[in-house]
Amino acid sequence: MASKRGATTTKDTEEVPPSGALRRAAVPTRLGYSTITPDIPEINPRHAAYRLEIRESSIHRWGVYALENIPANHKVLEYTGERLNRKQSKERAGQHGGMVYLFTLDNYWTIDGARGGSGAEYVNHCCDPNLETQILKDHILFMSRRDILAGEELTLDYRFAKNVQKYECKCGSPICRGTINLLK
Repeated sequence: MASKRGATTTKDTEEVPPSGALRRAAVPTRLGYSTITPDIPEINPRHAAYRLEIRESSIHRWGVYALENIPANHKVLEYTGERLNRKQSKERAGQHGGMVYLFTLDNYWTIDGARGGSGAEYVNHCCDPNLETQILKDHILFMSRRDILAGEELTLDYRFAKNVQKYECKCGSPICRGTINLLK
C-alpha cells in the first residue's frame, strides 16, 4: 500500500482515508455483510507510541483500547487536530450538534480533534483514569498513570469545570463521582 499524507491507495486503487480519519467498513449481518457501512474511527500511528485501536465502548460510543501492555509513566498518544483561537473555539463549540472534541491547550489556543485528530479524541472519561495529560511545548500528550494491560480501554479524567453544564459520568469506577465535572 502506498502511503503519503492524505488519501492512500491500495494495489487495486481502492481509496482509503488517511490514518486518524474515519474509514468505512462492511458490517456483519445475519445474512452476510451489509452494503451500508458506518464510519469507524482509527488511530493515526504517527501519534501513538503503542499499538492502539478504536472500538465500541461500554462507557460511551467509541473508545481507545491498548493492543499491547503499556508501562506506567510513558507517552501513549498525542492529541492532535486543528488549532483554534478563543473566538474560533467558541464558534466551533456552538456549531456541533452533539459530539465536541475540543481540548484546551492554554488560555488562548484550543485543539479540535474532530478535524485532523489522531484518534485521541476517542479516549473516554473515567473518574479513576489510566492516563493523564501533560502539555509539553504546545503538544498535548496522554501519559500512562499506571501499567495498562493489553485489551484495556484507555481513559482520562476530563476534569470539566464545576461551573459549566453538568455531564453525567458512566465510567463505572468504584470511585465514580457521578459527573464528568469536578465537584470542588
